[in-house]
Amino acid sequence: MNNKGCQGENVQTKPKMTEGSSKTNGAGSKPGSPQGTVRMPFNERRAQILDVATEFFAENGLAGQTRQLAEKCGISQRLLYRFFPTKEDLLKEVYNREILGAFKAVWFVELQDRSQPVSKRLDAFYRDYLQSTLTRKWLRLFLYASLAEANMAPDYIAAIVMQLLETVMREVAHERGVELPEDPALLREMAWTLHGAISHYAIRRHIYQSSLSLTEDQVVSMHVRVFLAGFEDMVEVCSGR
Repeated sequence: MNNKGCQGENVQTKPKMTEGSSKTNGAGSKPGSPQGTVRMPFNERRAQILDVATEFFAENGLAGQTRQLAEKCGISQRLLYRFFPTKEDLLKEVYNREILGAFKAVWFVELQDRSQPVSKRLDAFYRDYLQSTLTRKWLRLFLYASLAEANMAPDYIAAIVMQLLETVMREVAHERGVELPEDPALLREMAWTLHGAISHYAIRRHIYQSSLSLTEDQVVSMHVRVFLAGFEDMVEVCSGR
C-alpha cells in the first residue's frame, strides 16, 4: 500500500532527533511546533489526500475510519474535514477519480469505428480495459462498494456499462447483418456474456491470484472469439425464435 502521507500546509512534522540533541529546538521550540511545519498548496495536498484515501479504502473497504485515514496522511481528522467536509464527500471524489475516471471516453469512438473489423475492435478495447481499468485497486474498490451497498457500483454500471453493452451488441449485429430484439435489457444480457467473462477473469487474476496460465491477450482473444462464434445462436435464443 502506498503510504507516502499527506503532510502539507499547516501540518506539523517532527524534526528527527540526533544524538546529543535535546527535546527542544532553537529558542525553546519543541518538535511539532510551527517551526517544523511543512506547507503545501491546497490543491496539491488535496490530491495527495485522495491518493492515500484511494489506497486506504481499496485495502480496508469503505467502512474504513477517517481517523485512521488521517493518521495515514499524517494529519489530524479535523484537518482532513477541511478538504472533505464529510466521509461521503471523500468517497464521491474517490468514485469520480478512480472508478468513473478510469473509463476512457475514446473507447466508445473506437468501438464504433466500422473501418475496422469488429473482432479487432473488441480485442483492442478489452485488452486496454483489462490493463487500465480492471486493476487490483479498481476491482477492490468496486467490490467493496458493492458489498457496502453504496452507490458507486450501480452508478458506474448505469453511467458506463449499460451503454457499453448496447454498443457492443449493435456493432457486432451490424457487421453480421443480424436483426436484434428491440428490448435494451435483452441486448445488455447478451453482451454480459462477454463483458462479464472478462471482468470475472480480472477478479480471478487480481483478487484470487489464479488464472495465470494464459496471458491477458490470449484470454481476451479467446472470449471474443467464443462470443462472436455463438452470436447468431445467442440472438436467436434470446429473441424467442
